[in-house]
Amino acid sequence: MPELYPVKIHVNGTTYERRVEPRMHLADFLRHEIDLTGTHIGCEHGVCGACTVLVDGASVRSCLMLAVQTDGRSVDTVEGVAAADGTLNPVQAALSKHHGLQCGFCTPGIIMTITEMRKESGGRQWTEDEVRAALSGNLCRCTGYQGMVDAALEVLTPLNLGRD
Repeated sequence: MPELYPVKIHVNGTTYERRVEPRMHLADFLRHEIDLTGTHIGCEHGVCGACTVLVDGASVRSCLMLAVQTDGRSVDTVEGVAAADGTLNPVQAALSKHHGLQCGFCTPGIIMTITEMRKESGGRQWTEDEVRAALSGNLCRCTGYQGMVDAALEVLTPLNLGRD
């Protein structure tokens, strides 16, 4: 039996303490140890973006990061984006409004990517090319991306950056 390592990870504002194998990926920790299944596992090579989460505010591919690497750190997942009462946050609402969702497999990664973009924006206006470049790390086979781009442009306008 492999040696287990203690980890204390702050996920969506809640602290979780577990003992995990050193090779356990963060995506598996989220899905199997604390039952947060919104983070999807697609390619397991960091290419598709479905497993994107924020670690200390920066996007990471949770299929590539080990759970032990997040010991003592803060992780935000798609489950922590909506309000406690279930009200959609601006990113989720804009994706729905602009038909940027279809099968939903890529959606958690897209939401977390746009959420990071909002935090990084500094109040500046993003261009469509910049949004497309930022979303290029998230693969989607259903939407054609235009709805996602339109949603991102809506929530990244300086007037909409303060809404949450």
